[in-house]
Amino acid sequence: MNNARTFWNKSAARYAKSPIRNESAYRKKLAITQEYLHPNSSVLEFGCGTGSTAILHATHVRDMVAIDISDKMLEIAEQKARDAGIENITFRRGTLEEVEQAEASFDAVLGLNILHLLEDLDATLARVHGLLKPGGVFVSSTVLIGDINFLLRMVIPPMQMLGFAPYVNRFGKQALIDKLTGAGFSIEREWQPGKGTVFIVARKG
Repeated sequence: MNNARTFWNKSAARYAKSPIRNESAYRKKLAITQEYLHPNSSVLEFGCGTGSTAILHATHVRDMVAIDISDKMLEIAEQKARDAGIENITFRRGTLEEVEQAEASFDAVLGLNILHLLEDLDATLARVHGLLKPGGVFVSSTVLIGDINFLLRMVIPPMQMLGFAPYVNRFGKQALIDKLTGAGFSIEREWQPGKGTVFIVARKG
């Protein structure tokens, strides 16, 4: 994890300045997610990065906890929240496993552009399931390394060796769905903006 923290700390300033690659897809994901939020919702986002998405959702819910392993990412996120006048987000450094809330604490958990960066996806999904209230939803948006072009997959290892890419998990869409259902979720919404990504709303049974 220390290697990942170092990578994202170094990348934070550049990441914060990066434009959204597909603005229309991003807006659609926001709209779908907000269909599942309400004024009394308590929400957790893990891998929150510089906080942009958490800030956009914060006005629709009672409170949010947003976590990330990168100190630098969180510094930027906290400043963004202050600038936006958002006061109902608690930013914390750490991993999902380090979240101190009791089981069944959240109405929704968001894992956006993070699942493919995790080494133990099964443990993550079990933790998400435990933190959700009965009937709560897990919203994820994920790069499908296993489904992207073979040549692009071959570029990843040398980039990692040079320090230009983090660890990536190589699952495809069906493997992800199988893991979600195996963890006790039912798939409620599934949308692919492109072959190499998937947006899923999964409900805890």
